Amino acid sequence: MACFSSFSSLLSIPTSFYLLLIVFATSSLVSADFYNEFDITWGDGRGKILNTDLLTLSLDKSSGSGFESRNEYMFGKIDMQLKLVPGNSAGTVTAYYLSSKGSNWDEIDFEFLGNLSGDPYILHTNVFSQGKGNREQQFYLWFDPTADFHTYSILWNPKTIIFSVDGTPIREFKNAESIGVPFPKDQPMRIHSSLWNADDWATRGGLVKTDWTQAPFTASYRNFKADACVVFSGKSSCSGSAASNPAWLSEELDNTKQERLRWAQKNYMIYNYCSDSKRFPQGYPPECNMA
Repeated sequence: MACFSSFSSLLSIPTSFYLLLIVFATSSLVSADFYNEFDITWGDGRGKILNTDLLTLSLDKSSGSGFESRNEYMFGKIDMQLKLVPGNSAGTVTAYYLSSKGSNWDEIDFEFLGNLSGDPYILHTNVFSQGKGNREQQFYLWFDPTADFHTYSILWNPKTIIFSVDGTPIREFKNAESIGVPFPKDQPMRIHSSLWNADDWATRGGLVKTDWTQAPFTASYRNFKADACVVFSGKSSCSGSAASNPAWLSEELDNTKQERLRWAQKNYMIYNYCSDSKRFPQGYPPECNMA
């Protein structure tokens, strides 16, 4: 067990060291304690925090379940490991996302659309700004997301939003306010997740219904980490000088990650709103034309 050997050793540490610790603690949060960081918000016992680092959501014919973070965030680097509903998960949706409140809300979505046994999950992503979404991109995954835990990450800063899977970026949504595209940067958001029945649309447009003989359906969560700006009483913990802000607050994709992004989109993207000419006969949204 490591400890300080004496009170005098405490006195020998410079005051600046303690100030640094205080700044770090208030400018970011790195945690895996589900008890302290999340509340089960619905489901009548179907959502369970099993220990500090394991949470499950379940769905049966009566109800699904969900949770949300106690903290609100204004920008952050958020990681969560998920293990999705195994077997015949058709009709189920496991949603994991950031969202603000109100009619003009902002939202950053991961949604996992279940499928028949042996068929791949669909990873559905979307970005809402000022209540407007319709920016869907969908992917298959290069692994079985039900066999083990995998890390799903959101980097959100004033310049960009990056969705990543096990460290590989799959989608980037850049700030395009300069060409009139709203970007989520003014409303704090909480982390939410839910497991629910969406068999009216989720699997092949609603053609495949949920098989309730397979219930309860369960998704598991662990290793939550948030290096993020926490908003409390309207003030952000990252509102200090630029020099004291975390590096991720200005992070963008480097050349190596851009290569990985192109790899993921070339091999695993199955839908991109920016190439759906039937949906946008008058021309694609302006952000689609950005390099």
